[in-house]
Amino acid sequence: MISVVVLYPNKVGSKFDLDYYVHKHLPLVRDRLEPMGMRSLTYSVERAMDPSAPLQVYRLSAELRFDDMDSAMRALQAHGPETQADIPNFTDVAPVILIGEVHQS
Repeated sequence: MISVVVLYPNKVGSKFDLDYYVHKHLPLVRDRLEPMGMRSLTYSVERAMDPSAPLQVYRLSAELRFDDMDSAMRALQAHGPETQADIPNFTDVAPVILIGEVHQS
């Protein structure tokens, strides 16, 4: 199983429109990548465990799962430009993208 994790940094003064992300961006990603082998798409809104803690490093994380690296790469190459072009519609920060194999112990 391949995991594609997208992390959105929480920079001072940055914007993030969660409503747009949930109702427009995620359906776009799902519509484009599910037919190409994406098995699941989840997201997590990050919250500080300690409310008095300094600014969280990330505002939101999303995880896309694929059966194998080939299907993940084909899907991202085919539709990455379109989904990435939508990012300025909900945030003004560049996401950090991690791709790796899922292992269980």
